[in-house]
Amino acid sequence: MQSLMYYLSTAAVFAVLAVLLMGLWVMTRGESPNLSQKLMRWRVGLQFAAVVMIVAYVLVRQHM
Repeated sequence: MQSLMYYLSTAAVFAVLAVLLMGLWVMTRGESPNLSQKLMRWRVGLQFAAVVMIVAYVLVRQHM
């Protein structure tokens, strides 16, 4: 369980990084402001999920 949560939280952090970089890329190129806003909203949601997973991982690790 502990290793699964470790890999899930790591994947969530990399997902946040990927969406952040895509949003920045779209924003700096000046393409679609709507797409940039949508990607930044996705980033916020993914960031929340990543923080929840990291906290859950820490809690599980402390109780083992």
